Amino acid sequence: MKYMKLGSKPDVFQTEGNNIRFVATELATDIVISIGDVKFYLHKFPLLSKSSRLQRLVASSSEEKNDEVDISDIPGGPSAFEVCAKFCYGMIVTLNAYNVLAARCAAEYLEMFETIDKGNLIYKIDVFLTSSVFRTWKDSIIVLQSTKSLLPWSENLKTINHCIDSIASKASIDPSEVEWSYTYNRKKLPSENGIDSHWNGVRKQPIVPSDWWVEDLCELEVDLYKRVIMAIKAKGRIPAIVIGEALRAYAYRQLLGSLEDAVSNGVDCTKRRAALDCILSLLPAEEGSVSCGFLLKLLRAACLLESGESHRSNLIRRIGTQLDGASVSDLLIPETAGENSVYNIDLVMAIVEEFMLQCVSNGKAKFQEDEEIVEVENLTTAVSSTSKFAVAKLIDGYLAEIAKDPNLPLHKLIALAEMVSSLPRPTHDGLYRAIDMYLKEHPSLSKSEKKKLCGLMDCKQLSQDACMHAVQNERLPLRVVVQVLFFEQIRASVASAKGDPSSELPSVVRSLLPRENGNSIGSSRSAATTTTEDECGVPTSSDINSLRSMRRANNSGGSERSSGSSDANKNGDDKSATGKAKGMLMPKKILSKLWSGKTNAGENSSSDTSESPGSVNPEEVKSTQSRITRNSSVS
Repeated sequence: MKYMKLGSKPDVFQTEGNNIRFVATELATDIVISIGDVKFYLHKFPLLSKSSRLQRLVASSSEEKNDEVDISDIPGGPSAFEVCAKFCYGMIVTLNAYNVLAARCAAEYLEMFETIDKGNLIYKIDVFLTSSVFRTWKDSIIVLQSTKSLLPWSENLKTINHCIDSIASKASIDPSEVEWSYTYNRKKLPSENGIDSHWNGVRKQPIVPSDWWVEDLCELEVDLYKRVIMAIKAKGRIPAIVIGEALRAYAYRQLLGSLEDAVSNGVDCTKRRAALDCILSLLPAEEGSVSCGFLLKLLRAACLLESGESHRSNLIRRIGTQLDGASVSDLLIPETAGENSVYNIDLVMAIVEEFMLQCVSNGKAKFQEDEEIVEVENLTTAVSSTSKFAVAKLIDGYLAEIAKDPNLPLHKLIALAEMVSSLPRPTHDGLYRAIDMYLKEHPSLSKSEKKKLCGLMDCKQLSQDACMHAVQNERLPLRVVVQVLFFEQIRASVASAKGDPSSELPSVVRSLLPRENGNSIGSSRSAATTTTEDECGVPTSSDINSLRSMRRANNSGGSERSSGSSDANKNGDDKSATGKAKGMLMPKKILSKLWSGKTNAGENSSSDTSESPGSVNPEEVKSTQSRITRNSSVS
């Protein structure tokens, strides 16, 4: 820190309580300067020789025969006046970044100009500020912080503008030219520490990061911080991503830290609201300048602080354009007080809706900045498939988390899942986890509600691990378990067909196979059967047992995979085409039953009874078994 000494005489001010007395001479003091409760007992001559204002005040008090002069409105208070008084007496005065502005404002108040005395205090302080303080990074910040308590004097003297310009100029310099001390509390990269994986043992000069300056500005008041960032942006030398990092660091320091505790404890959050308004007004419009996670934290803060609807709308639009960069924890925004649900589902649905609109938009997005609408042209005019995959995975994970909420309405979970149903997924394992979690936390769901919930996933899209879990999951409806068993058999048949090129899969199996892009030709949620009405019915216990036995046969390996239900297994002719045909008849029969009655939207209550093994019609079991026997004999 830079400092300056004025005068040469020793300090001879004596403090007695609130009284400060000059004791260097035997001459009696002849003037009392009163500043609030503090009184200075001094001599007129040294003061009047350098202060035009004191000359007028003393002349006025002499007419009233009063030796006391009140200057309680002096900027900087008693400490600043003491510096000026010591300068008048020629005593040693040390000025630094912490007291120089107060002394400058006090000297301006006392009118200590060059016209009164050559080399007066105002001139000396201005030289010190220009030649030393404004050339130093941290001193400029310290002086700027001290301007708040000295308004409007510091503003009228242009000191704030000089500090801001000094700070903005230094922040905009090339990092390679930074030679002064700065604060950088965040974890540095190996390259920033001068060490990398190819270090040859020679110590390198530490590399200054491009955002070296952001930490030092985090202690500024909101209005001063805003002016500094605007000045830095106006110079146009700092990338938008560095501006975004500066805003993120400031938000964590002034806004996000202990925000939830402050709101819940009823602490005054006026400064936090001001910080939020400041940050939102300074957000760069460039795409990717701030992370989606940071934007979601700002949205969370806006909800907690009950900020205006315009703030939330702008954030939702912007988050929707980069939702693929979010995490599940970022989306877990708590619901406002008075709501039963734990999380704000409607907010996330609005964000997802914005993302889905981006999938069909022309690549333009509008953001509000400083009360102006800024239109940003994206580099790409369509959302990439990678982003769609990422968002589908994100929402599946989010559904699994909110499903743990016992007060979450089913219709909200279904609505959110359906919003992203068109997005591609490699598997439906995430949806299955969400469904299973909701069934676990809501055991009182009716059969029809379970059916609607399980209809969100496609059993053909489950991985083998998910299928293994599903067939043993007692919470799932029986119909879903049958679907999973069936498609496991389909997978086994496909694997067998690939091993024997001479075999050909039946058309009903080929129509159910997933396409190469991860989507299915058919869907387990839609009717896909061509069987006659008398063959359609609920899956019977014998069907389920047959499927389970086939699955066990598939897991045991060998030729039993294709002939577990035929006489060919007994004769040892496991690889014959006849055995494979017989092995495929049963899945076709069960498939016909599985999707029976699903073609009509208004399915009657008999479909719900199929979810319970105890509701199977004995006559249907008998007729089904006889039909299977007939088919086997014909083959």
